[in-house]
Amino acid sequence: MYRILLVCMGNICRSPTAEGVLRQFIKINGLGDKVEVDSAGTHGYHVGEAPDTRTQRAAALRGYNLSQLRARKVARQDLDYFDLILAMDRNNLDNLQRMARPDQLPKIGLFMRYAKKFDDEEVPDPFYGLGHGFDLVLDMVEDASQGLVDFLRKKLS
Repeated sequence: MYRILLVCMGNICRSPTAEGVLRQFIKINGLGDKVEVDSAGTHGYHVGEAPDTRTQRAAALRGYNLSQLRARKVARQDLDYFDLILAMDRNNLDNLQRMARPDQLPKIGLFMRYAKKFDDEEVPDPFYGLGHGFDLVLDMVEDASQGLVDFLRKKLS
């Protein structure tokens, strides 16, 4: 089983969106029995909460159900358990790298490195913005998720 952890700050907008989208892409591509996906936050502000209602609404309009997801904080054991740990932005990447031992650093990176259409390195946090930010996050997450699935197909074949 190949394990992926998706990380943002509070685990209520970007990383649960990425978790829901990536899980669906993995299932559609027949990798569900080979890949495990989870998400977490580098901060514990929202532990136990469902994704932001705006996040859920935007995702639902595209066929993704995030209602069962709950925020949690990254734990040290996650750095051992997961094979690939992807941050939504550089701030969270830095937080993860500070938590990690030197041998864990190679498996930590930015989620958007798998994107094919977007050149952005970071998925912007839509929490304090207007509603269209959630749609942009979905566009970016769908792009990077497809690239990640392509990577996984090659890696696991």
